[in-house]
Amino acid sequence: MEIFMTQLLLSLAWTVVGIVLVLGGTWLFDKLTPTDYRGEIRKGNIAAGIVLASVVLSITAIVVSVVLT
Repeated sequence: MEIFMTQLLLSLAWTVVGIVLVLGGTWLFDKLTPTDYRGEIRKGNIAAGIVLASVVLSITAIVVSVVLT
């Protein structure tokens, strides 16, 4: 039972690390680009939504590869 709890806690810790890295990458993208993508999405700009979605997916792919290695 002790091994199970250790593995469960490690999984939860890596999940938190992954979420923090994705949020940090998205925040960094927002700070580095001059366009307010979230404001554009609120206005109904579909292209801005596609760009932001692709950025989030790209950051997530990088974070997954970093966490797995």
